[in-house]
Amino acid sequence: MKEQFRQLLLSTGRKGIERVVEYLEKAGFYTAPASAGHHLNRDNGLLEHSLHVYQVAARLRTQMVEMKPELSERLREDSVIIASLLHDICKTNIYKKTQRFRKDANGRWETYDGYETDYSRFPVGHGEKSVIMLLRLGLELTNDEIVAIRWHMSAWDLAFQSNEQKGNISKAFDHFPLASLIQCADMLASHIIEVE
Repeated sequence: MKEQFRQLLLSTGRKGIERVVEYLEKAGFYTAPASAGHHLNRDNGLLEHSLHVYQVAARLRTQMVEMKPELSERLREDSVIIASLLHDICKTNIYKKTQRFRKDANGRWETYDGYETDYSRFPVGHGEKSVIMLLRLGLELTNDEIVAIRWHMSAWDLAFQSNEQKGNISKAFDHFPLASLIQCADMLASHIIEVE
């Protein structure tokens, strides 16, 4: 999986992608879980989830371009690769292994290996954090990719008291087709493909 992930990223030829690939290795991206208590909350889960999002997004792109050929330039293949594989880069260096508790089949408490998260080192929003990290690493991102990564969580990453953000998310999905594509792919991967 790791080699497929790396080769997909490198295939974009995007300025700064080599530095991102190097960072992912050092930062533990490939061994991190996708979540602390939901989908793919196990070692290597983040890598697996990111590849699932790419696989779904690539299929959706093909279908959208077949239905509406003029979307081809707004849903570029390299943009789909970058946005889908790197949408959750913000999850590097936030997980720590821990012992968690749950009730067994007999109603008794048992311990199991799990994860906890620590966002204290860089406490900004989920989508914004991924965009900021990629830009700091020197990755050249298009506006479509920035918007798609920023809003991949849809309303789950919305400050619900902010009328400005409500307007921004609406405009993002109306004017940036890649944002809708990545958000759909992320939801389909985490809520259908990765349900165990």
